[in-house]
Amino acid sequence: MQQQLQQFKDRIASATASKTALRIKGSGTKDWYGQSLQGEVLDTSAYSGIIEYDPTELVITARAGTTLREIGKALSEKNQMLAFEPPRFDGMATLGGIIASGLSGPRRMAVGAARDFVLGAVLMDGKGEVLHFGGQVMKNVAGYDVSRLLAGSMGTLGLMLEVSVKVLPRPFAQHSLVFALSEQEALHQVNLWGGQPLPISATSWHDGQLAVRLSGAQAAVDAAIKKMGGAELANADAYWDSLREQSQAFFADASDGLWRLSVPSIAPAFKLGGEQLIEWGGAQRWLKTTADAASIRAAAIEAGGHATLFKGGDKSVGVFQPLQPALARIHHNLKNAFDPAGIFNPGRMYPDF
Repeated sequence: MQQQLQQFKDRIASATASKTALRIKGSGTKDWYGQSLQGEVLDTSAYSGIIEYDPTELVITARAGTTLREIGKALSEKNQMLAFEPPRFDGMATLGGIIASGLSGPRRMAVGAARDFVLGAVLMDGKGEVLHFGGQVMKNVAGYDVSRLLAGSMGTLGLMLEVSVKVLPRPFAQHSLVFALSEQEALHQVNLWGGQPLPISATSWHDGQLAVRLSGAQAAVDAAIKKMGGAELANADAYWDSLREQSQAFFADASDGLWRLSVPSIAPAFKLGGEQLIEWGGAQRWLKTTADAASIRAAAIEAGGHATLFKGGDKSVGVFQPLQPALARIHHNLKNAFDPAGIFNPGRMYPDF
C-alpha cells in the first residue's frame, strides 16, 4: 500500500503544480449526488482492506476504498453492524464514499448520523501530506473535529485514506408494524411515540401507510407491540432494506427532481403538492413535486430545516441549501487550509467551492 500512497502523493503534487482538478472516485455508486463532476478521475478503489477490527471495542478501521460488502461480511460474523445503516448500493459503495457523502439510512433516527460514528480519519491534503485526526495521533490546531467534518464534505477537503468508525451489536429482536394513517395523523403519532420509552428504530410513511420498526430486547419489543397495536408488516426485512437502498418504487422516477427535506420532526405537513415519503419520525421528508426550488427551500427554512435536491431535476438551482455568508466563509477557510490549490472535487458541493 505504500506504493499506492506514493502514487497518490505524486498525482496530487502534479495536479497542484498544474492546477488540474481531481475527481476522487471509489466505486462511483454516488456519482449522481451533488453538483457537476469535474476533473480527472483519482481512483481510490484499489486502496482497500480492513486494517483493524476489534469487536470487543466496537471499532473497525478500514481503507477508504473498502466496500461495504467486505465490511458488512466482517461485522456480520461477529453479529455487529454499521448502526447508521448507510445505503450499500449492492454492496459496492465504499467506506470513504459513504462518509464523504454523509448518507445514513432508516436507523439514523434512533442511533445518529454517519458523522456521529466517525472516530478518526487519515487524510492526504492538497500538499500531499498525510494527516491523522480523531482517534489517531494528531489534532487539528484550529480546534475542529476534522474527522467528523469529513462526513458530508463530498471529498472537497482532501483524499480520505482511512476511517475508523464505531459499530454496534445487532438487536436481539426486531418486529415491524403497519398502520393506516393520513400524513398529519402519522406525524402526530410518531412524535407522540417519540416521547415514550419505546424501542422504535425506524419509521416510514407513504401513501396512507405508516410502517414502524421495533428493535431491542425481546421483552421490550413484545411490550411495545402490545401497547402500540397495529398489524404486522409483511416482508419487513425486505421493506426496510429497500428503503435503505432507495430501491422502492417511490425512488424510481426522479427525472423531475427528488428533494430531501431535513426538518424538525414536529414540523407540520407541507403543502407543496406532489408525492412524499416521510422517514425518521418526521425529520426526513422525501418529496417529488413540480414546485419550484425557491418555494421548496422557503418552506423548509420556515419549518426550521433545509432542502437538498437529492437526485435528478435541474441542478442549476443548486443541489445543496445555499449557505449564509458567515457559514460560507468558514467553509471557504477550511477548503483553503486543506486544499489551497482547489484541486479536490471542485464544484461538487457548490459551484464556487
